[in-house]
Amino acid sequence: MSRLPRICPLNVPQHIIQRGNNRQICFKYEQDYAVYLGWLKEYSLQYKVDVHAWVLMSNHVHLLCSPRTINAISKMMQALGRRYVRYFNSKYQRTGTLWEGRFKSCLVQEETYLLNLYRYIELNPVRANMVDDPSQYLWSSYQINALGKISELCCVHPLYLALGNNTTERQANYRVLFKTHVKGKMLDEIRAASHSGMALGNIRFKQDLETLTGRRLHKLPPGRKPGNRKLTV
Repeated sequence: MSRLPRICPLNVPQHIIQRGNNRQICFKYEQDYAVYLGWLKEYSLQYKVDVHAWVLMSNHVHLLCSPRTINAISKMMQALGRRYVRYFNSKYQRTGTLWEGRFKSCLVQEETYLLNLYRYIELNPVRANMVDDPSQYLWSSYQINALGKISELCCVHPLYLALGNNTTERQANYRVLFKTHVKGKMLDEIRAASHSGMALGNIRFKQDLETLTGRRLHKLPPGRKPGNRKLTV
């Protein structure tokens, strides 16, 4: 059975996860990280995708993006994934797949969830005990969003701009968000939505998207499937 096309409403943020097959290493040396980010910038411009946040871990990638054209994210990720695999296989004299099938993604409600996803993504190296502070990790967007490092890749989101009246104020308020980790119910919701491909948001957000797309974007409650009826004898 053919797979359903991805849902990609214009300007609705998406959390994207791309993992190495069988959790294998995707980035061995600094050059690999830099090459991936360079091509991410190239294809995000080509397909008109705003990239708000990212982190490249040794065996997976997290991105927070907003598409500005139809199917932009799928086109970007397919082009990026294929080109990087050719580079990686040639450099390390290997063959075959590198990625774990299709990338995972979920639509994100801006209110409540978007800034928490910034934190979830950029705190990955801290949760993995690779660094003590997100500012110490080179391959994420934290140094840009929190410390003002110049980047041609990062596109600020309106909610990020709303953190302050100027650059200094926004960065300071952004750093305050990182004094605590994403945890509890919020962490569970982010992980569940990201791995299932369901929307991350409240009921109204999901219902609006379902009306727009004609696709179910929330999990069914446990029990009988819709339309199933218990037969009596």
